[in-house]
Amino acid sequence: MRSATDPGTARWSVLRVSGPSMVPALRDGDFVLVRRTRPGRIRPGDVVVARHPGRTDGMLVIKRAARPENGGWWLLSDNEFVTSDSREFGAVPDAAVLARAVLRLRDPCRIARIPKKR
Repeated sequence: MRSATDPGTARWSVLRVSGPSMVPALRDGDFVLVRRTRPGRIRPGDVVVARHPGRTDGMLVIKRAARPENGGWWLLSDNEFVTSDSREFGAVPDAAVLARAVLRLRDPCRIARIPKKR
């Protein structure tokens, strides 16, 4: 994920999706509008932005919140063939979940809500 503003400090941010982990809901190159949030505002099924718990460089990931865990969230990729999610790095602490995705922006003419996973 790339951002011009830090979603942990800015109320609203636009981020660019990088990689196939959230296909089909989000594709590489999509932009998402995200809103900074608190841990109590996340619900299972929400698409969230979090700091990767296994990296010290502050890398951001976008994943779907699957379920709450002790003091954090189990985050999963929509693309079942990509395992760079909680199956690899475990539950993500509440403090590392920074924002909730609100809108997907594929191009200026196609703005859409992010679909819930079925």
